[in-house]
Amino acid sequence: MENFKIVTFGEIMLRLSPPNYQRFIQARSFDAIYGGGEANVAVSLGNYGIKVDYVTRLPDNELGDACVNYLRQFGVGTDKIIRGGERIGIYFLEKGASIRSSKVIYDRAHSAISTAEKEMFNWEEIFEGVNWFHWTGITPAISQNLADICLDAVKIAKKKGVIVSCDLNYRSKLWKYGKKPIDVMGELVKYCDIAIGNEEDAEKSLGITALDTDVSSGELDPENYRFVVEEMFLQYPNLKKVAITLRGSISASHNTWSGLLYDGNTMFISPTYDIDFIVDRVGGGDSFNAGLIYGLNFYPNNLQKALNFATAASCLKHSIEGDFNLISKEEVEKLMEGEVSGRISR
Repeated sequence: MENFKIVTFGEIMLRLSPPNYQRFIQARSFDAIYGGGEANVAVSLGNYGIKVDYVTRLPDNELGDACVNYLRQFGVGTDKIIRGGERIGIYFLEKGASIRSSKVIYDRAHSAISTAEKEMFNWEEIFEGVNWFHWTGITPAISQNLADICLDAVKIAKKKGVIVSCDLNYRSKLWKYGKKPIDVMGELVKYCDIAIGNEEDAEKSLGITALDTDVSSGELDPENYRFVVEEMFLQYPNLKKVAITLRGSISASHNTWSGLLYDGNTMFISPTYDIDFIVDRVGGGDSFNAGLIYGLNFYPNNLQKALNFATAASCLKHSIEGDFNLISKEEVEKLMEGEVSGRISR
């Protein structure tokens, strides 16, 4: 796997959060970091020692410079980032606790990436020497331009023999430019080898609804999702694998977490983790994506282990402040082996 290389594409934003679980109305300061779905995946892969380039567009100013430097420190390649545009997108996160849910406010209109044009991205060059391309449903939800750019990217990736994975990642606060998510995502998924999501993503992005599910119960039966994965294979015969993350929301601070993986024949189900103290759940799905990409490539003949790696990696993310899953593969493997005591490693 020495020459294995991945590219991810999407928007990275400045994240501003009130400290100490404060509400927006209380805040007199904000903690500032950077994050975004596809960048989060890239950072996780970089931490696992995989060569990864992140593709986006950032303004040519000090904030853009700071964002690039932030990515570089985690081993992410930034040479393919395009500079230009007016501003970096921002999202404000009010972190929930106990029975109070988290809230997100977007301030990303007219961001550098949202106004990007197709001609700015030479995908033939970007995919040179690349084995895997990852994108999410967040990107085509931002603007028609980005939907068109994503379609160009997946078409060229398939032409060049690059494996394509997608996190369906439905965001209700986006999709404001007049297109139905199902129409846009349905066309894009035709070029994917692997699709990842949860019950809402499958329903809102592809029109496929899970049966008899109640995420608020804290108990999810993976068998209730068999219809979803089988229907995805039926509607998209190009797919090789489908993964579903299963989050049972007992409260904002207490979730259960597991996942399933389907290869067209067998449905693999991961162990379920009881996460009774959540530091930060943002990026949980992205860390699952990265873990699955790693697992499918390093345990290609053991899909159960690949899924278990993804689930353990994303479980650990819930203990990390910020969007990025700053966890090593050794730490993931230790959790897979059953080390859940939290004892000090000396």
